Amino acid sequence: MIAHRRLADFEGRSSVRTWVYGICVRVASDYRRRIRGRREITLASPPEPSAPAPQVEELAAREARAALDRILEAIDEDKRAVFVLYEIEELPMAEVAEAVGCPLQTAYSRLHAARREVDAAVRRARSRGARQ
Repeated sequence: MIAHRRLADFEGRSSVRTWVYGICVRVASDYRRRIRGRREITLASPPEPSAPAPQVEELAAREARAALDRILEAIDEDKRAVFVLYEIEELPMAEVAEAVGCPLQTAYSRLHAARREVDAAVRRARSRGARQ
């Protein structure tokens, strides 16, 4: 751009190639001189890496917990107790049956029924969310 602006000043005493080369050398020299005044500041340790704000993930997790709470509230207490102890608290089924005071097979039946109800509620919630 500088060569284009200075084209009217070209006197022809040298070749165009030499004239453009001289312009390039002066522009590079001016650039280096300007940079010399702006030194980088070195730090003892590197800066902390930037991380995305966790608010979005926290909000999604909070909404998911609230949705799970609503779903669990809709299930009767016996099924909910088995579901929570087995699926969320990750207790072995023998301990779950002992904790709720029922036979092992009854605990498995309650778990199976609770899973069906939770799955149905999740499908309904997702279909409502897709329509919105």
